[in-house]
Amino acid sequence: MNYTIEEHVPTPQEYCDMRVTAGLSAKSLKAAQIGLPNTLYGVSIRHDGELIGMGRVVGDGACNFEIVDVAVDPRYQGQGLGRQVMEYIDRYLTSAALEGSYVSMIADEPVFYEKLGYRLVAPKSQGMTKKFYRAN
Repeated sequence: MNYTIEEHVPTPQEYCDMRVTAGLSAKSLKAAQIGLPNTLYGVSIRHDGELIGMGRVVGDGACNFEIVDVAVDPRYQGQGLGRQVMEYIDRYLTSAALEGSYVSMIADEPVFYEKLGYRLVAPKSQGMTKKFYRAN
């Protein structure tokens, strides 16, 4: 198949649609419109112009980087596209991270990322989350 890899984030609507298509939690269009421009690095994979894979790096650009939104349309999974997204992200991180920089992620499929050299931080550290909602 003929894929195009672009080193930028998708449109906010494409981003929201891909998260749902790939089985990730839904994000509001407003959140995507605000958040995507603050991305440090993004990669999108397209087939005939349609978004079929994506990934982003967010953070402060020096001390902390977080890998987020790695997703591939289920119709295209198993073809190495998730690996390609991560190879682009790893290349970016190799060029941007400094000594002492911290790279993190919350992985739904840790085995996939372990194959790419990522390691669980437990038991030394544990991932945590807390939900916040701003009144509209």
